[in-house]
Amino acid sequence: MNLGFVESKTYDEIAIGDTATTEHVFTEDDAMAFASISGFRAVLNTEEQIERAGGIPPTGPNMWCASLISGLFSMNIPGPGCTLTNVCLAFHTRIRVGDRLFVKVLVASKEEATRTIIFDCEAHNAAGERIFSGNAHLLAPEKKLHWTTLPLPELIVKNPYRHYLGMIARANAKPAVKTAVAWPCDEVSLGGAYQAFKDHLIEPILVGDESIIRKVAQGLKIDLGSIPIVDASDSRTSAIKAVELARKGEAQMLMKGSLHTDELMGAVVSRDGGMRIGRRISHVFALDVPSYHKPLFVTDAAVNIQPDLETKIDILQNAIDMMIALEIEKPKVAILSAVESVNPAIPSTLDAAALCKMADRGQINGAIVDGPLAFDNAISSDAARIKKIDSQVSGDVDLLMVPNLDAGNIIFKELQYLAGALAAGVVVGAKVPIILTSRADGELARMASCALGVLIAKP
Repeated sequence: MNLGFVESKTYDEIAIGDTATTEHVFTEDDAMAFASISGFRAVLNTEEQIERAGGIPPTGPNMWCASLISGLFSMNIPGPGCTLTNVCLAFHTRIRVGDRLFVKVLVASKEEATRTIIFDCEAHNAAGERIFSGNAHLLAPEKKLHWTTLPLPELIVKNPYRHYLGMIARANAKPAVKTAVAWPCDEVSLGGAYQAFKDHLIEPILVGDESIIRKVAQGLKIDLGSIPIVDASDSRTSAIKAVELARKGEAQMLMKGSLHTDELMGAVVSRDGGMRIGRRISHVFALDVPSYHKPLFVTDAAVNIQPDLETKIDILQNAIDMMIALEIEKPKVAILSAVESVNPAIPSTLDAAALCKMADRGQINGAIVDGPLAFDNAISSDAARIKKIDSQVSGDVDLLMVPNLDAGNIIFKELQYLAGALAAGVVVGAKVPIILTSRADGELARMASCALGVLIAKP
């Protein structure tokens, strides 16, 4: 850590005409952070605002720009220990996301009687347009202060709108998908399916005990109207009937209700009446991680417990096909292990090497695949550079393929609970996409899971 020092100036050391300047690019994260603190919500959905304004970035809060003068006062003139007593600013032009802003303060006069220093303050953008102008009154510290300058804290804006809302908007642009909802017999599962219906993502077919479903709907005060209900006496029967609808082509997507996952997946993989298409069925999580620059996918953290190499081939190709359907061209895939070198004592490194060679020779298609890579080398190009790893994937990975369910479950839950990630997911490799929502999922995660399914479902 490089520590510096900043020293304040007393009243007598400050001269008329002294200046301090700074510049800053106003980013979307700046807007989000200000919205979180102040409640200024006008900047939240920037992608939508840009689209509505014909490509023009949204305006931002001018008070954010004005706050930059505080940094000049506290770190330049007068420096640490000063007291701001009055500010009067006039605003002339709105700032926009992406603007480069130039801020200047200048000592205009000094009042001996009150030991007050009056500053002229101004800001303009790169086009020379004035953002604000005015003045500020400050009291300098009576004694010189010498402070250590620690690195500024790194601000990570948890913005679940960044990637998920774009995906939901794309799904909304497509026709609603007929979806068999297996056993929607509690408020969470029925409410989630109904919300997806209201958001024009799905056309639900509710499969379960009709009396229970209508009672739950009454408790939620929702009108099921013309939504069809296929009566099933118990959860196992509902799973079988829901799968049958998908197998016959009467539903293009399957959604888990309040039954146990094993019941639904048992019906899905049944050799007699299931939805197998020749590959092993697998699961893909789509994570919106605030500190990562794009959606991050993880497979398989929910279905295959300890896959062998043959199963991993299907898991990888399933995920690649899904990402291509999501219009991610040539996704970058990291095959994870504990280390980045092939080690016969660690079987997952041997599998990773084999998968990469298969991708090189066209046995696995549609992606740039590298491995074995440790998690740090996959996510961080700096970590890869330090370890002298030359990889097209490091630092820009789209998909993390984990060695087993244990590792995948740990990774996605760590990203959820420590990094603030939002997780959506879908089962792939079957006749239709399968939405496996958790009771702990919030509304946005549920809608994102539905959107994933809609985007990859076949008409």
